Amino acid sequence: MSTERETQAQADRQLCGLVNGLASHIEAHLRVRAATLGLTASQATALRELTGPVTLRELADRMSCEPSNATFVADRLEEQGYLERHPHPEDRRAKQLVLTPRGTELRERLLALLAEDSPLSPLGPEERDVLQRLLTRALVR
Repeated sequence: MSTERETQAQADRQLCGLVNGLASHIEAHLRVRAATLGLTASQATALRELTGPVTLRELADRMSCEPSNATFVADRLEEQGYLERHPHPEDRRAKQLVLTPRGTELRERLLALLAEDSPLSPLGPEERDVLQRLLTRALVR
């Protein structure tokens, strides 16, 4: 292996370690904050991603999980009175997940907790924008 490739491989390994470390910190932060509200990390992730009416498939995509996992989480949130399933306005076969007033209030509390001491809080708005653009560029192929 050439020295240039070794150098690139080492740089990639270090960068991957940093990205994995950040992801671990974000996940741990989410778990701790979710637990204070009596939620699982998956429930907190779903609530964070419910920015408006979405289908189960859309929620699964946002949560980066299988639709069956999103269904399980949505079922629990529905049982707890935090969301409802409504008919989709354009697709008779689909349902949309919609937060109830209790769900909206819980989501607001969750977002406030997630903002406290976030692993990303040391970054300013411009730095966050740069990081988002770089990560998006690395992921989109």
